[in-house]
Amino acid sequence: MKTVEASASGKIILFGEHAVVYHRPAIAVPVADVRAQASLRPTVEDEFRILAPDLDRDYLFTQAAADDPLASIVRLTLKKLGESNPPAATLMVSSTIPLGRGLGSGAAISAAVVRALADFFGQVLSPADISALVYEVEKIYHGTPSGIDNTVIAYEQPVFFIKGRPIQQMRVSQPFGLVVGDTGVVAPTHRVVGNLRRLWQADRERYEGYFDEIGAIAHQARVAIENDLVDITVIGKLMNQNQELLERIGVSSPALERLIDAARGAGALGAKLSGAGGGGNMIALVPSQPAMAASVTQALMEAGATATILTGVRED
Repeated sequence: MKTVEASASGKIILFGEHAVVYHRPAIAVPVADVRAQASLRPTVEDEFRILAPDLDRDYLFTQAAADDPLASIVRLTLKKLGESNPPAATLMVSSTIPLGRGLGSGAAISAAVVRALADFFGQVLSPADISALVYEVEKIYHGTPSGIDNTVIAYEQPVFFIKGRPIQQMRVSQPFGLVVGDTGVVAPTHRVVGNLRRLWQADRERYEGYFDEIGAIAHQARVAIENDLVDITVIGKLMNQNQELLERIGVSSPALERLIDAARGAGALGAKLSGAGGGGNMIALVPSQPAMAASVTQALMEAGATATILTGVRED
């Protein structure tokens, strides 16, 4: 059998983080310019080996712990494909998606493995099948995942999500660019979410009002993204409004705001934090013009970003 290769994109939250936990909508989009890769290479040995150089791991499938994410996605996929045993092969996984930065690295690796195994056995799995398999492994990473990461990555299409409701795929009426800037500051998601929950418990009326405003912005953003007649500058203004509310609820940080200000100063149409906040990533909206993206990227690096990613949200 031949060697097969497969990949999957990263993802980023465009609108609605934190408020989504309180049943308001969020929008997420794929980040196609960073990807996870999985390859399956047949071997003469009658064993299935997993290699993950980025994680410094090299082990046999039969020796993996029950909750090992890579072994789990292999096990789930084999069952879905109707295969009782793994192939005599080596699975190698790698990724250009930064780990633990809110870009969906875990879900992307799982999706790439699913695609590689399906191809290896000459079968085709739908995006819905892939999403459902990846979601099961997301439970290992996150406990009670929202379902956003696996859906965006399986379909590689923007989604509109409200907790407890079916995730809706979105259309993109006109392309736009995003520059992702990494503050280099690590802020554990559980800590940021926990702090916000305590504030909400102490003053529910006030914070429910903030969440309502963030939810309304997400609804408006969906209309702007899907409507051919709406200029993308509207999306940028909504990003700025969302950021102002994220600052009010206490999940922003000086490092994030320094990069956000730098991006806006360099001509970005809008900028906000993305994900948990407290550190991590911010995003800046730019037209599909290389010169503008380059200017914003340079400004972010000069303002202290440790890394940047340029990606595009493309028309259907």
